Order: sequence, then structure tokens, then C-alpha cells
Amino acid sequence: MACLPLWLASADGMAGSLLGGQGESGESHLGKGQSDFGGIGLMQTPTARMAPLGSMLVGWSRTAPYRRYNVFFQPTEWLEGGFRYSEVEDRLYGEAIAGDRKLLDKGLDMKLRLLEESRYAPQLALGLRDLGGTTLFGAEYLVASKRWHDFDFTLGLGWGYLGHADDAGSPLGWADDRFKHRPDDSGGDQGGEFAVDALFRGPVAAFGGVEYQTPWNPLVMQLEYEGNDYSDEPAGADLEQDSRFNVGARVALTEGLSLRGGWQRGNTAMMGVDYRLDLAGLSQVKRDPPPVDIDAGPRQNWQAVSNALASNAGIAVSRISRDGNDLTVSGEPTTYPSLLESEERAGRILHAQADDDVERFRFRWESLGLTLREDVHDRASLAAAARSKESESDHRYGIYAHADFGDSERKNSRGKTLYQNRFQGASWNLAPRLDQNLGGPDGYLFRLMAVLNGEYRTDPNGWFSGALGWTVWDNFDDYDYISDSELPRVRTYIGDYLSESSLGIENLQYTRTAQPGDNWYAMGYGGLLEMMYAGVGGELLYRPFNRGWAMGMDLNWVRQREFKQGFGLRDYDTWTGHLSAYVDTGVEDVLAKVSVGRYLAGDYGTTLDLSREFDSGVRIGAWGTWTDAGDDYGEGSFDKGLYLSIPFNAMFTRSTRSRANIGWQPLTRDGGAKLGRRASLYDLTEERNLGTYWDDYSGSWD
Repeated sequence: MACLPLWLASADGMAGSLLGGQGESGESHLGKGQSDFGGIGLMQTPTARMAPLGSMLVGWSRTAPYRRYNVFFQPTEWLEGGFRYSEVEDRLYGEAIAGDRKLLDKGLDMKLRLLEESRYAPQLALGLRDLGGTTLFGAEYLVASKRWHDFDFTLGLGWGYLGHADDAGSPLGWADDRFKHRPDDSGGDQGGEFAVDALFRGPVAAFGGVEYQTPWNPLVMQLEYEGNDYSDEPAGADLEQDSRFNVGARVALTEGLSLRGGWQRGNTAMMGVDYRLDLAGLSQVKRDPPPVDIDAGPRQNWQAVSNALASNAGIAVSRISRDGNDLTVSGEPTTYPSLLESEERAGRILHAQADDDVERFRFRWESLGLTLREDVHDRASLAAAARSKESESDHRYGIYAHADFGDSERKNSRGKTLYQNRFQGASWNLAPRLDQNLGGPDGYLFRLMAVLNGEYRTDPNGWFSGALGWTVWDNFDDYDYISDSELPRVRTYIGDYLSESSLGIENLQYTRTAQPGDNWYAMGYGGLLEMMYAGVGGELLYRPFNRGWAMGMDLNWVRQREFKQGFGLRDYDTWTGHLSAYVDTGVEDVLAKVSVGRYLAGDYGTTLDLSREFDSGVRIGAWGTWTDAGDDYGEGSFDKGLYLSIPFNAMFTRSTRSRANIGWQPLTRDGGAKLGRRASLYDLTEERNLGTYWDDYSGSWD
């Protein structure tokens, strides 16, 4: 498991003895616990520490009258971000909004590491708490942490919620008088706005603390000094504070699971449970069928070869051809996330079948009729590597070229055809699905579904697809909150769609792909496009081979479907579409997607999506949408969300290219609503990018 070091050893090697902390009882747990508010910290206060790269932190804590639910991520070594729900036990939303339901406040946090710890210098971080919400707990802070043997010390300066004790006036007041006072309505009258006008304004207070790694390795003791005096709380009743000192303890039950307890405000007990999941290191030992012996005999015919390529190499073959000394396999990947593994397995099968004068094996990779790239192997090098015992752990199989296609249609048709597959037929699967909504006045809403997905392939470039959803269990009868918005109700009818029928057609459409030219990809579709909308549309994508950018556009005419999710339609129709740019930023493997266009409610604006994929295949991302709807969103002036895309390959013992997608969005809004398209060209053409593995191990293809 990857681990972020707590200190940097000096060249003379003495830093280890000074900073130490592991002792004889195993790895230290100092600086790794979560705070009550989520993210790495003490109890009520943050530290400058960061979780290991790729971590997902999940936590729950209760300090009356607050219950807090946190999900945080560590997408880079220097950035921590996440969201939190704070339930106020003695305060309600209001009877007009949500009856007797308790107030549930949403907040976004971010922490940046400014300086990494060295032998003499502390780790330094800058943080923003409750930045994008009502800012009931809004705060900013500058904090430093320093390790010494079995102790980890923290000292910080806090504004806002972390600075209510008012130890001193604003340290920025000399620059501008506005920093001397903090506005009371920084989150907007409805919440949901970035509180930029409040950042680092108002008085400040000191906070800090220390953690002690006890001789019993699982136990860490904590002492904390708060910067909050609880004089301005969102709780229904006033809170008393007998002391700014808090004491607590944390016990590690497993590598990722911890229990916490403490005594806060001098009069209140705290308890919590935390879990850390290593997203970057998710993996599972594979029990795939072994590769075919390199010296196995030939098969009866090329149809049998195609079957072997499908079952053992994970290639759905569309064509096998011979052109001079080259044998080419065209097809789609179906099983192994790494194309190189499919090619290694396929090379063994082809070596046994090909004539002696064949010198190269070419693999022309496709996706739903779209040609993406070609990988070339030297046959002799591949066979020699396969016979070598070292090849079991070394996948450098003599690849000497990765070629863009140029005129792909012409190249695909040249040579003698040895085998051709028309790609016709049906497939289906039945799978469970959980839909969730957490954070609105209606509380936690869920729907457990059984979804039947089907597809009929008419030819390599065309297919019918459909999805039939049956609600097994849900509580969406509680959904009755409609935000105050003057926009057309393009998404807030969700409660009607979910309650009208337990069985509905979620998708039924025909899709067709094409390649207008080199690096150009196109797709058209029509039918029942999603649960709420039917219509027609198309997408065009320009994606140069193995470049860190792409450009695309989609345009759709849609009409709202009836609530029963049959074939009936409502009166509302609209045009929607976007111009999109995809850019590999070159910073920590972050992919940026910027979309500009018209949304379902007729509002115009921009969506920014930032995501990162780890070596495990897990992708984490966050997005925000700003449109000319402004406050007509119904709560705040923008929309936002987080998502996870987890490959089943990291969890199953058999290789697979399937994924599970999990998204979080605080509220269902009409502003900034996009059409839920079943497929996108950027995802379908992901193999246009060779990836870092090829950069590390390939030959002279550049």
C-alpha cells in the first residue's frame, strides 16, 4: 500500500532517529486520523497532514448536537478535498420545507499542502472549510505540523468558525479594511454559493494540539486546543464551552478502520468511526485461464482461431487478414484492461497458426466499428519472450511500433481475408443498481433497482440498446421538496417519475457510429434516450492519436417523457448541446473537461470536470456547472458533484473491462441539467491514448 512519508530524511541519514516514531510495535499511526469534520486532523481542528495518495476517507462522528458524515479524497499528494453532511439534532429545516426533519447542512472542504516536512521545517498547509454551502461552519486556516519521535505537534491560525474565540484582529487588516470584518451572509440567502467574499476576513484565533503514539501500537492519544468559542453556532440552543481544550483517543482496529472517542468543550462526549480505502492500490489476484502454450499445435481453421482469441485473449474478432509478411487481427477488447496482455495471449495462438514466412503480428483495435489504433509485434521476439521464464513478470514483448491509422478504411480492407465476422447478434444482462439522494430537506432517499440491459448488434457500426428498470425497494414517497425556481421543471419531476410506476423503460434507442476522416469520430442516436427524455441527437469528436487533447460537440432535440416511463410524451421539448474540450493537464495525471453550451432548461453556461485515474484504474472526479440561470437554480447559483468510477477488475479474481460508477450530487436541480446520454465518443475511443505503460516499456514508435 502506498504511504505518504511524514518527513524527509536528510542526506546524512540522521533524520530518522530524530523523527522516528515507529518503535518496536510496528508502523506509527501518528498524523493519519480523521477529524470530526472529515479529512486528516485531530478532533475539531485540522492538521497539515495528508492521507496517502489515492485514499478515500469515510467517517462518522457525533458531538451533541451535531452528527457529521464525511467523504474525502486524496487525488494528489498535495491536495485533499471532500464533502460533509452535518445534521443538527435540535434544529429543523422548517415545517414549510420539510416538516419535522432535522437540518442537514452540506459543505465542501479543500486543503493544500504548501510545504512538505523536512528535518527542521514543519509541514505547512492552507485550508478552506465549508466553502460551497450555507457556510454555517465556514472557516479558513493556515496550519503547521511537526513530528518528533512519538509525538506529532500542530499549530494553526483560523478564521471564521475556527476563529470565533477572537484571539486577535485580522492579520490582513493592514492590507485592506475589509479584512477586519467578516460578512454574515457569505453563503448567499439560499446557500450553495462559493463564499469568496468571506475568505480570510474577520478576527482570528489560535488552535493546535498534539498526538502521542502509545507503546501499544493501535492506540493514539490526543490533546487539542480549539479556536472556536461556540458563541455563534447553527444549533437550535446555545452551546456552553467550559474549556477550549479537548482530549481524545483513536484506536486502529484494522489497517483502514479506526474508532475514536473524546471529551470536548469540557462538558460533551464525542465518538466516531473512520475508514480509509486505498483507491490507488485496489487490486485482486487473478485466476484467469492460463495463456496458450507457445509451442501448441495449430487449430483446425481460422474460425477456431477466432474462438480461441475470444476465449483466451479477450478479443472479439471482426477480421483476420494476411498482407505480405504481416498477419493482422482486427477486433474489440472484451476482457483484459491491458491491451498488451490481450496481444501477448493472442500472439501465442497466432504463432501456432501462421505460416512460417509471417514476420509480424498486427493488432488493429476497434470499438463499435471505430478503428482506434494498431499495435505491431515482431513474431520472433514475441516467441522468444514467451519461452523465457522472465516473460511471466516482464511484458516487454518486443513491441517496435504503435502506428496511427491514417486512412483506416483503406488499410482495413487491404490484404487477403482469412476470416470475417459480421458482428450480428443479441446480448443481455440483469444487474442490481442503487440510486441515492442525500442532503436535501427530504433526507436520505434511495431506490434499489433490478435493471435488465439488452443490446442487438445490426452490424459493426450499429446497434439497438435498451434498459428496463424495476424498483425493488425505495423510499421516494418522501420526496416532496421542490426548490424555488422559475426555470422549466426539467429534472425536479424526479419524484413523479419514481413514484408513478415501479416498472419503466429507462432506455430504448438505435445508435450508429462512423469515421468521417482521419482522427474524426461520429455517432448518431434516436429513441428513448433516458428515463425522462426521448429524442434524437448526434456527436462529433476530433481526437488525434496519442495526444493529450480532444475536441467534441453534441447536439440533441429532446422531448420530456410521461411519468409512467412508457412511450408517451409530455409537451415540453427543447434543443440542448455542448462544445467540449478534453485536456490532459500534465499535472498529477489530471484530465480536464470543459463543456460550453445549452442545458435542458434552456439556460446557457459552462461545466468544468476535473478527474484523475490511478494505476488501479479507479477514477475520481469533481464537476461544477455555472449558467445564466443564476439564483433561479433554486438553491445557490451553481451546481456541483463528485463521482467515482471503479473497475470491477480491481475487485474480481477474473479479468474484466466493466466498471461501476458512483456519483454524488447534493440536490436535484433544473439549472445546469444535462441530457443523460448512454454513450460518449470520448469514452468509446479511450484506446487512442497509449497510456503511461506504453511510454515506459514500448520501443521506437514515437
